[in-house]
Amino acid sequence: MNRRITNKLATIVFVLCAAIMSITLVYLLGYILTSGLSYVDMDFLTSNSSSFQEGGGIKNQLWNSFYILVVTMIFSVPLGVLGGIYLAEYAKPGKLTNVIRTSVEVLSSLPSIVVGMFGLLVFVQYAGLGYSIIAGALALTVFNLPIIVRVTEDSLRAIPVKQKNASLALGITHWHTVKTVLVPAAFPGILTGVLLSAGRVFGEAAALLFTAGLSTRNLDFGTWDPFDSTSPLNPFRSAETLSVHIWKVNSQGIMPDLDAIANGSAAVLIIFVLIFNVTARVIGNMIFNKITGSK
Repeated sequence: MNRRITNKLATIVFVLCAAIMSITLVYLLGYILTSGLSYVDMDFLTSNSSSFQEGGGIKNQLWNSFYILVVTMIFSVPLGVLGGIYLAEYAKPGKLTNVIRTSVEVLSSLPSIVVGMFGLLVFVQYAGLGYSIIAGALALTVFNLPIIVRVTEDSLRAIPVKQKNASLALGITHWHTVKTVLVPAAFPGILTGVLLSAGRVFGEAAALLFTAGLSTRNLDFGTWDPFDSTSPLNPFRSAETLSVHIWKVNSQGIMPDLDAIANGSAAVLIIFVLIFNVTARVIGNMIFNKITGSK
C-alpha cells in the first residue's frame, strides 16, 4: 500500500514539474512572439538600423549573426567531431585522458561572459585580431567545442559493441571501421548535437560583446571581396549580431521606436533558434530512420 502511494506521489511530482516547465516555456515564447511579431515585416528584415531615425531594421545584424555562426561551425565542428572520436575510440585510460575529459567538463561549464573575457585577452588583444568576426568566431568555438565533443563521444558509445566487433572481425582496420561503420551509425546524433549547438551560438551575446564588437559598418552587399572594408564577407571587421543588437538597443538605444526594434529583434531571434531546434529533431529522426530502416 505504501509503495503504491509513494509511486503515485512521485508520478504526480514528475508530472507537475514537467507541466511547470512546459507552461513557463510556452508563456515566455508566447510573450516574446506576441510582443514582437507585429513589428516584423520585410522592410524590418531588409533595411539597416539607425540610432537616430525611426524604423531601424536588422539587415546587417541578421547577416552578421549567420556569418559568425558559419565561421564558428567551420572551426568547431571538425575539431569537436575529431575530439569526440578520439575520446570514444582511441583514448586509453590514464592521466592524459583524465586531463582531457576534465578540460572538456570545465569548458562546458564556463559562463559565456568568461569565454568572452578570454577571447578579449587572447584573440582581440594578444593575437591582434581586434574586434572582428574572426575573433568572435574563435571565442564561440571555445564556447561550443565541449558540446560537440561530448555529443560525438556519446553518440559513438551508444552504438552496440557487436556492430564494431563484426567489422573488426572481417579484417577491417580500426580507422576504416570508425570511418565506414561507427561514424555513419552515429551521424544522426552528431548532426542533432551540431544543429542544437548552432542554435545556441546564434543566440549568444555575452561572449560577442568583448570579441565581435558593438557596432557594424553600413555593409555594401554589392561588394563580395572579403578584403574590402565594407564587404559583408570581410572577417576582420567588427560585427554587431542580432543578440548583441537587442542588448544594445535596450541599454543604449536612443531611437524613437526603441521598443518596436527590440521586441521585433527578439521575436526574430527566437524564431530562428526554434527553427534550429526543430530542424535538428526532424533531420536527426529522418537520418536515423533511413539508416535503421525504421518507419
